[in-house]
Amino acid sequence: MESFNLSAWAVRHPAVILFLIIASTIAGLWSYAQLGRAEDPNFTIKTMVVQVAWPGAVAEDVQKLVAEPLEKRLQEMTELDYVKTYSRPGAAVFQVQLKDSVHGRAASDAWYQIRKKLTDSKGELPEGAIGPFFNDEYGDVFAAVYMLTGDGVSRADLKRYAQTLQSALQRVKDASKVVLVGDVPERIFVELSYKKLATLGIPAQAIFDAVRDQNAVVSAGTVQTSADEVEVRVSGAFKGADAVAAVPIEAGGKIFRLGDIASVKRGYEDPAQFLVTHKGKPAVGVAVAMADNANVLDLGKRLNAAVDEVRQTIPLGVEIEQIADQPRVVEESVGEFLRSFAEALVIVLAVSFISLGMRAGVVVALAVPLVLAIVFVAMSAAGMNLDRITLGALIIALGLLVDDAIIAVEMMMVKIEQGYDRMKAASFAWESTAFPMLTGTLVTASGFLPVGFAKSTAGEYAGNIFWVVALALVISWFVAVLFTPYIGVRLLPGAHAEKGQPAAKLADTYDTRVYRTLRRLVSWALHWRWLVIAATILAFAGSMAGMGFVQQQFFPTSSRPELFIETRLPEGSSIEATSAAAKEAEALLAGDHDVVTYTTYIGQGSPRFFLALNPVLPNPSFALTVIMTKGAEARERLKVRLESAIAGGAVPQARVRIDRLNFGPPVGFPVQFRVMGPDAAKVREIAGEVRNIMRTEPNAIDPQFDWNEQVKNVQFVVDQDRARAFGLNTAQISQTLATLLSGATVSEYREGTELVKVVARATPDERLNLGSISDLMILTRGGKSVPLAQVESVKYGFEEPILWRRNRDLTLTVRADVAPGVQPPTVTSALLPKLESLKSALPSGYRIETGGAVEESEKANVALFSVFPAMFAAMLAILMFQVQSFSKLFLVFSTAPLGLIGAVAALLVFNVPFGFVALLGVIALAGMIMRNTVILVDQIDHDRDAGLSPWDAIIESTVRRSRPVILTSLAAILAMIPLTRSVFWGPMAYSMMGGLMVATVLTIFFLPALYAVWFGVGKEDKGVVNAVERPLRPLDGTADRRRRSASVGMRLQSRG
Repeated sequence: MESFNLSAWAVRHPAVILFLIIASTIAGLWSYAQLGRAEDPNFTIKTMVVQVAWPGAVAEDVQKLVAEPLEKRLQEMTELDYVKTYSRPGAAVFQVQLKDSVHGRAASDAWYQIRKKLTDSKGELPEGAIGPFFNDEYGDVFAAVYMLTGDGVSRADLKRYAQTLQSALQRVKDASKVVLVGDVPERIFVELSYKKLATLGIPAQAIFDAVRDQNAVVSAGTVQTSADEVEVRVSGAFKGADAVAAVPIEAGGKIFRLGDIASVKRGYEDPAQFLVTHKGKPAVGVAVAMADNANVLDLGKRLNAAVDEVRQTIPLGVEIEQIADQPRVVEESVGEFLRSFAEALVIVLAVSFISLGMRAGVVVALAVPLVLAIVFVAMSAAGMNLDRITLGALIIALGLLVDDAIIAVEMMMVKIEQGYDRMKAASFAWESTAFPMLTGTLVTASGFLPVGFAKSTAGEYAGNIFWVVALALVISWFVAVLFTPYIGVRLLPGAHAEKGQPAAKLADTYDTRVYRTLRRLVSWALHWRWLVIAATILAFAGSMAGMGFVQQQFFPTSSRPELFIETRLPEGSSIEATSAAAKEAEALLAGDHDVVTYTTYIGQGSPRFFLALNPVLPNPSFALTVIMTKGAEARERLKVRLESAIAGGAVPQARVRIDRLNFGPPVGFPVQFRVMGPDAAKVREIAGEVRNIMRTEPNAIDPQFDWNEQVKNVQFVVDQDRARAFGLNTAQISQTLATLLSGATVSEYREGTELVKVVARATPDERLNLGSISDLMILTRGGKSVPLAQVESVKYGFEEPILWRRNRDLTLTVRADVAPGVQPPTVTSALLPKLESLKSALPSGYRIETGGAVEESEKANVALFSVFPAMFAAMLAILMFQVQSFSKLFLVFSTAPLGLIGAVAALLVFNVPFGFVALLGVIALAGMIMRNTVILVDQIDHDRDAGLSPWDAIIESTVRRSRPVILTSLAAILAMIPLTRSVFWGPMAYSMMGGLMVATVLTIFFLPALYAVWFGVGKEDKGVVNAVERPLRPLDGTADRRRRSASVGMRLQSRG
C-alpha cells in the first residue's frame, strides 16, 4: 500500500486547495488590519516603588528603623532579585526588583504578596512613620505626552485647562490611563510673625483653632416633618484667601481680624516637589497610556481628534504641544518595515526569477504572501502586536520562508525536465524532499528556541523572534507541500522530453559548464579532503580568536531623536538651585537649528514615554531636560556641541550628563561598579580608590558617585531642665519648629474638585534667616512666649543626605559613561584587571560588584544558555528521526558552529559590535547550517541506495543539491540587506549574512570532504555499484561523463 502523499492529494483536489488559498488570503488581510501596533513588545517592568515617610528623622535613623525591618520582610520573597533602598531625612524609598524569570501573572501575584507583607509590618515601624505607599505601575509606558503653556497664564489656570484635556482624553477608546504631569498644588499661606504674636499676646494655637473651626464640615442635623427629612446646612466655609483673612481671632478679650495680624496669600506648594517647564515656560503635562494589545496608530488618530476639539475650547494664548508621539514613531517603524519588506521581497523574487525562470519565480513568489497571511492569522490569535521585534522577525523569516518553496519548485522543474508530467513531478517533490525539508525547517526553528524560552527581561523583550520565525517556517513547509504543488501544476511549463528519455535528460541537466566546473571542484575537495578539513578547522579557530577583537555590547543605542541633559547638583541642594542650573543648561539650546523643542523636569524624571527609559525617582537636586531634535543625525550634532560646551565650563555648579535612549531593558550608566560594606566612611574610601582607577581608563568618561556629599544641618541642643521649667518637652519644641519653618496645615479650602491646603508658617524674615533662628518664639505652658535661645543652644554640623543600600548592604556605586564609538563591555573588561589588586585587599565584609551593561548582558546570556540543553535535545531528536544513525547525527551536528567563521569575519569587516541581538543570530545560524547539511546527507544516502558508489554519490548529490542550497542561502542573505540599515537589527543581519555566506561554501566543499573522512570513503570506491549491473569503469571526457550520468540517471530514475 502506498504511503499518503500530501502533494499528490493537493493536485488531485484543486478546488479544495484554491478555496484554502483564497480563505487564507482573506483571513490574513483581515488579521493584519486587526493586529495591534506598538513601538516595543509588551513585557513586564519588574519594579515596584515603595515609600515610607517618617517626618523629622535623620537618614541614619530612617535606614535603621524603617528601611531595615521592611527590607528583611522583602527578602522573604522568593521572587525577589534585589531591593535597592535610599534613606534620606524623613523618608525611605524602596525599589523592589523581581527576578527576570518572573513575568505576567506571577509578577502581579508577587506585587500582592509584597503589599500584604509590608502592610502587615506597619506595627514594626516607629511611631510617626507614615506608609508604606505602593506604586506597582512604575512600568507604565505613555504613548503620548502633551504640554500646556501660555504667556502670562498661571500654573493654576494651566492645571485647569490640563484637566479639561485629561477629561477629554479619558473618553478616547483604548486610552487606559491619563495623568497630569507637573501640576504644582496650590496653597493658602497664613504667615505669622511670632514676635508680633508675642507682643499682642495671641497664642498661635488660637489662630489654628479659629481657622479650622471656621471651615470645618460638621453636620447641623436634620428636621423631621410628617412627609420629609430636611437636612440643615450652615454656611461659612471658605470661598478664597479673602475669607481666610476675614476669620475672627479672639485673644485677651479682644477680637482681631486674621488679615490684620498675619499675611494671608494664595500661592503654590513651597518648596515645590516637582516642576515642569516647556521651552523655558511653566508647563503642565498630560500623559496617556495605551490599553494592552490596542492599535497605537488608531489611538493616535483618536487622540489628535480629541486634542483638536479641546483646542477650540481653551483661550487663545494657551498652547498644547505634543512632546512624545509614539503613534508617529510606530507609523515610521511600520513604514520602515514595509519598505524593508518590499526591498527584501524584490530581492527574493529577483533571486527566484533569475535562477529559476519567470514561471518558477512566480510560483515561489506566490508562496510568500500565502505564508505571511497565515502567519498574521496565527499572530492575531496569539495576541501579538506588530512591533519592533515582530516586524524584524518577519523580515528575517522572509529570507527563510521561501527555502522550502524553492526546494519544492526546483525539484518539480528537474523532474519536468526529465520528462515527468507536472502532476507526477509535483507528487515526486513530496516523496524526495518533504521530510528532509521538514527536518531542516524544524531544526532551523529550533535555532531560535533559546530566545523564545529564556527566562530573562531581555528574553521576554525579544522572545517573539522565536515564535514569529518558527511560525513562518512551519507554515512555509505546509505551503511548500500543499499550495506550491498546486500552483506549480498550474503555472510551470509541461515536459518536453519524450517518454523513455529521462535518463538522458538528467545527464543534460547536470552537464552544463557550470555543473562540470562545480563537479571538478567538489572532486578536488574530496581528493584533498584532509587539507579542506584542516583549513576549515583553522578558519574556525581563527574566528574564535577573532571574536576577541569584536566589540561587545548589550543592546544598541536607539535611533530615536530625543536627547537628554541630566543636571545633578550636590545632595541637599534646593529645588530652586536645581531649577536655576537647569535654566542655564536650557540656555545652551537657544537658537540651535537642530532643536525642535525641549521640556525640563525638575525634582524627578520624565514620564516613561519609551519602554527602556527608567524614570528617576524624586530628588530635588536632579533635573532632566528632554530635547526633541530633527533626527538621529541632528541629535548627534547637538550632542557634540553640548558636550563641548559642558567641557568648556557651562553650568559649573552642576554635574551635567548628555545621554541618549537605548534599546532593551533599562541599564542606566553603562559602566558601573558597586562598592558594598557596613561602614559608610570605609565604603567612601574604597569607592574613591575605584574612581581613581577608572580615571586611568581613557574610554571611561567622567567617573562619579551616585551619592557621596554630606549636607549641612542645624542641631538644637535642648536644655532639658530649663525646658521642663517652662513646661516644654522635645516633641512640643520640634512641632513648633516644624510649624514655624516648614508650615503646618491647619485647614483645607474646598474649591470645586480641588482641596487647597491652608498652611500656617512664620514670615520669611523669621524662618529663612539661619542667623536669627534662635530668636524664634515658642509658647510655654503658661501661655507666655519665650525665644528658643531660652531653652536650647544651636550647633551647626553635617549629616548624610541620602544612604543607598542594596539587599541591606550599604552601597556606593561608581559609574561612568563611555567614549564615542566604544562599547561599555570593552571599557568594563579593560577596568576589571586593574581592580583585581584592590578587590584582593578589601577588608572582610566589603566587596566590589560589577554592574551596568555587563551585568545585564550576563544575566541575559545566562538565561539564554540555560535553554541550550533543550535546544540541543530538540535538534538531536529531530535529526535522529531523519537520519536514523548516530554516526550521521554527529556528522550533521558537527557542522553547527561553523557559521561563526563568517559571522565573526562580517562583524570585523563592517566594524559591527556583537551584542544580545547578534548572539541570537549566531545561535540561529546553527539550525540554518544543519538544515542544508541534513538535506545533502539525505540526498547522498538516496543516491547510494539508487546504486551509486559512495564516492560518486557524494559528488553527484552535492552537484544536484547545489542549486537549491545556493538559492535558499542567497535568498536569506540578500533578504537581510535591508536590515543592515537598522540600528537594532543590523548586528544580527551582518552576523547571519556572513555566517550563511561562508556556511554555504562549506556545505558544498567542506561537507563532502567531512562525509568522506567520517565514513571512510576513498577514491577506490568510485564507480557505480549495483547488484544487477557491473560496476562502471572510470570514464573521462564529456561523452564519457554523459554516458556515466545517464547510467546514474537510470538508477535515480527508477526511484521515481
